[in-house]
Amino acid sequence: MTAAGFRSDLVHVLTAAGICLSDATDGGVHSQLKGPLRAVRAETGPHPGHPTDTAPQLAAMLTQADGTSLVGERVYPRRDTHVEGLRAFGADITTTGSVNRIRGPLRLSGAEVEASDIRAVTALLIAALAAEGPSTTRGMYHLRRDYGHLLSNLATLGADTTIIPGGP
Repeated sequence: MTAAGFRSDLVHVLTAAGICLSDATDGGVHSQLKGPLRAVRAETGPHPGHPTDTAPQLAAMLTQADGTSLVGERVYPRRDTHVEGLRAFGADITTTGSVNRIRGPLRLSGAEVEASDIRAVTALLIAALAAEGPSTTRGMYHLRRDYGHLLSNLATLGADTTIIPGGP
């Protein structure tokens, strides 16, 4: 734990939010939500701290958590390209310096959004999956860098996604 009660390790942050993680027999990770999602105070940091690349996705998840969450960014203080897109879905998220304050849980609504990087596009995809109604997310080509199978993996979990050809 770091200053002012912020959690700095991703596993501890997810546990504090109410997600139980355990080793799966096939080498993967089994996750289970224990009750409603809870608000957390998280802060990114160098390894072994909370990875900065996961802060936008955490913010998207926390739109569904009960209470006010704070996500501080210590590695890249201006890593907030996901914030406007989350607001388009109806998220109550404000930024003060390098800290995002997320209030939830909120009912998100489908939106048309665009992402400028891989972290933002995955955060907006999470919001789209939580939102009621259809959404269009531009910038999905960012997924090709490292998350080429993400959409097909989400489809195996029941996500209804459609890729519309076009764009870079």
